[in-house]
Amino acid sequence: MDENLPEQNRLPELKLDAKQAQGFLSFFKTLPIDPRAVRFFDRRDYYTAHGENATFIAKTYYHTTTALRQLGSGSDALSSVSISRNMFETIVRDLLLERTDHTLELYEGSGSSWRLVKSGTPGNLGSFEDILFANNEMQDSPVIVALVPIFRENGCTVGMGYVDLTKRVFGLAEFLDDSHFTNLESALVALGCKECLLPVESAKSCEYRALHDALSRCGAMVTERKKTEFRGRDLVQDLGRLVKGSIEPVRDLISGFELAPGALGSLLSYAELLSDESNYGNYTIRQYNLDSYMRLDSAAMRALNVMENKTDANKNFSLFGLMNRTCTAGMGKRLLHMWLKQPLLDVNEINSRLDLVQAFVEDTALRQDLRQHLKRIADIERLVRLIEKGRASLLHIVKLYQSSIRLPYIKSALERYEGQFFLLIKERYLDPLELWADDDHLNKFISLVEVAVDLDQLENGDYMISSGYDPKLSELKNEQESLERQIHSLHKQTANDLDLALDKALKLDKGTQFGHVFRITKKEEPKIRKKLNTHFIVLETRKDGVKFTNAKLKKLGDQYQKIVEEYKNCQKELVARVVQTTATFSEVFGGLSFLLSELDVLLSFADLAASCPTPYTRPDITPSDLGDIILEGSRHPCVEAQDWVNFIPNDCKLVRGKSWFQIITGPNMGGKSTFIRQVGVNILMAQIGSFVPCDKASISVRDCIFARVGAGDCQMRGVSTFMQEMLETASILKGATDKSLIIIDELGRGTSTY
Repeated sequence: MDENLPEQNRLPELKLDAKQAQGFLSFFKTLPIDPRAVRFFDRRDYYTAHGENATFIAKTYYHTTTALRQLGSGSDALSSVSISRNMFETIVRDLLLERTDHTLELYEGSGSSWRLVKSGTPGNLGSFEDILFANNEMQDSPVIVALVPIFRENGCTVGMGYVDLTKRVFGLAEFLDDSHFTNLESALVALGCKECLLPVESAKSCEYRALHDALSRCGAMVTERKKTEFRGRDLVQDLGRLVKGSIEPVRDLISGFELAPGALGSLLSYAELLSDESNYGNYTIRQYNLDSYMRLDSAAMRALNVMENKTDANKNFSLFGLMNRTCTAGMGKRLLHMWLKQPLLDVNEINSRLDLVQAFVEDTALRQDLRQHLKRIADIERLVRLIEKGRASLLHIVKLYQSSIRLPYIKSALERYEGQFFLLIKERYLDPLELWADDDHLNKFISLVEVAVDLDQLENGDYMISSGYDPKLSELKNEQESLERQIHSLHKQTANDLDLALDKALKLDKGTQFGHVFRITKKEEPKIRKKLNTHFIVLETRKDGVKFTNAKLKKLGDQYQKIVEEYKNCQKELVARVVQTTATFSEVFGGLSFLLSELDVLLSFADLAASCPTPYTRPDITPSDLGDIILEGSRHPCVEAQDWVNFIPNDCKLVRGKSWFQIITGPNMGGKSTFIRQVGVNILMAQIGSFVPCDKASISVRDCIFARVGAGDCQMRGVSTFMQEMLETASILKGATDKSLIIIDELGRGTSTY
């Protein structure tokens, strides 16, 4: 079976002797039973999982149970699977970012002595953040929500608290809701909730089951906690340590709620925020208002194909995939993800975004210049979090430095714009950049890095404190340079001995596996084979050539590596000091990350609008009171982006009092479903500030999009397809206002007649 796997995912061999196996089995039996927990055990070069976890991983990721091995024998035998480091990272990403129904635990140790070193949940990624952020897979900031519901005869009151651990934001809300939890579902979708804490209920009432159904529709994992954790007795005092600024605004905000403080208090305990001093004074707190954004429930998100799905044949199947042309590492992706779940209701703010998109559409040179500069910007949001957590290295400091020195180029490009929206660009981007780039802010940081870090060593892939910072470092630096000269002299001498051109035929490489080595092409190898076998040691033969060494180079390389390690150990305290100083610039970098992310997303909107075969147009946005939606020559952006599709545009006129209710009929495969969906998609795109795929568009702001585009039997609850459709339609009618858009596809098909 291993031979059929890609090389990086092949199964490592599980190497345990009888004594080690028996010790591990004894420990494994002591672990508490938790059906949601997937436990991994670090074996240094690889990982293992055991029991039901092993079977789950073998079936889900290796797609065969032949990957399983038995640890022990007889009745004590334990199913086990070994996992390579690459496969481990793949599984972690899938479980925490995609499936969101498992918790992860990682243990280190040996024999019968093991300890938990990492744990993570979909809402609290914990120490697994480094793996998930490594290649910018994070398209969303995970949010944990806690709820305190009070059920009443015709609905319930919901107290809600939430925390975004990436952006370090607390939020509270309290609202009335119906029996289908329409308002709650919209809030969870807008926040991007991955995990929800609920008080334990011994008797599961029908209302409680309905709440669980709503959470399930949103893809949120439910974690039940003791009722005693849902209290806000010391909440103001605790928040005073975590939140920036004075405690008085916090006290005033908390006093306005009855249930929400208990919900937020449970989150502080669950996420153990007070146990990490790096959190102190770094959070903000806000009241979440349901009326701040257009409400979208999970059904509307699915019906409009807003987010990517694993089953999508290509990225253009979803609105996110189509619009995601961002280039600032992961920052732009995460902001786009958030905007798509939080369309605006404020006409002025929508038009501000549209003004900026129009500026970038009309000025192609500006758009291209900015995109080239943004490609060199790192994920500042992630780097700042690492610095505040004290987990940053010189590599992360240098990435911030390299991003900072790009800002003057971005500023210069924006200053060259001479169009009608210059004042808006100045207010939105140029003024903040001018402020942040002065001698008290980023210029000060740039000077710090240029003095503290040996930037010349970056070409060699080394991140070092400058030797001038410390006499001991200076001494080690001199030794290192002396060894480098000897190594290069040996390189030159070897080229002469082998009669090969220096740096052309005979190259000097440095890597993590072999250190300093000589390399020649496979074409050159036959010419010197005799000398190679006599005077050198061949280390590796690959497509890129033959790597070899000799006693002198190996000795010098070992000495060089020893000096480098000694240098790194000597600079640890200095690195910590540089990281600590960099943390004082966190607020500036936080503002900068949002500014660059917004610029990145708006450039993506402009790029999409200008690059389509049929260009998008700017919609005319009108207040919700007008109520008219006029779309001329409208198209579905995802459908027209597919290969070999010749899309036929359609008009739609929803005029209040005249044609506000429309029934679309026609033959099968005639495009009815596509038409009603494209109306919703065009409105959503307009309200996030994007141009729309129309010839002309006038859109009155909608407060909500409701969609019912299919239902299945709910036989476990004794509900037929038809009844499910009626319940969903009743819920829509109950939650809709005169400013909502409702999309229903084939109502009543659950009881078809022929």
